Amino acid sequence: MTKTVRVGAGLWLLGLLGLLIPASVAFAQEEEAGAAAVAAAGAFMMVFFLFFAAIYVYMALALSTIAKKTNTPNAWWGWVPILNILLMLNVAKKPIWWIILLFIPLVNIVIGILVWMAIAEARGKPNWWGILIIVPLVGIIVPGYLAWAD
Repeated sequence: MTKTVRVGAGLWLLGLLGLLIPASVAFAQEEEAGAAAVAAAGAFMMVFFLFFAAIYVYMALALSTIAKKTNTPNAWWGWVPILNILLMLNVAKKPIWWIILLFIPLVNIVIGILVWMAIAEARGKPNWWGILIIVPLVGIIVPGYLAWAD
């Protein structure tokens, strides 16, 4: 729980800095139009950062929960970039060298679908749930369903 609090506090601090730094520049300027534009850009960056931080936390939590439910070791890898890909491959029981394929354009889509299909099968769900990962907005629901559905 302590690590979660530290990560949450760190994300909050980064978001606050993302808002305050452009705002301080805006107030230091003489022109009101320029100041308003910089403040608006800072607010947009803050919202953008918070949105993607929330998505990252959701995906990391879902992936580590899936790993725990499938008895895959190192469930904490779900919180670390690159290692979370290795965790997905371990849950899916795919070879580790597939990580190379995930960095090749167009091939990564097919490999990603195959990995998520195998993750769905590892959780005892139909493999077509893995195909849904490419559907906009539905793809956000799939990891949560695989993690927290009975």
